[in-house]
Amino acid sequence: MPVLPQKYQSRKAEITTAFIEAVNKHVDQIMDGSADHMYHIKDIAKLLFIHPVHLSNTIKLHTGKAPCYFFEMRLMEEARKMLQMPQLSITEIAAKLTFDNSNFTKFFKRFEGVTPSQYRLQCAATASSEVTLQVDGL
Repeated sequence: MPVLPQKYQSRKAEITTAFIEAVNKHVDQIMDGSADHMYHIKDIAKLLFIHPVHLSNTIKLHTGKAPCYFFEMRLMEEARKMLQMPQLSITEIAAKLTFDNSNFTKFFKRFEGVTPSQYRLQCAATASSEVTLQVDGL
């Protein structure tokens, strides 16, 4: 198998880094309310001035993962954080992440293995057992 010249290898890393930065920036905009719809890969590619297929192929070659993986992992990170806030309803969390309630539940369960409400209960149980351990340890 031929070896890619270094300039092409560094370009793959550059595109991947720019893509991940754009994903993080966009999800931050979703979270702070300055954006109200989720970008597609073609939208990020447009921001980076490259073709969507080239972007997808480059990300896949450089990381071994599809570009949507990075969106999904970042959304899961935000969902987990918000689910630990009991004042937010699951419907509010879904809307904040640009999902409807049932699609959010399916999305979350696919990655976490439990529904958002089950995850929230697990977090509450873990937190209460930690408090009990701290009180007993005094």
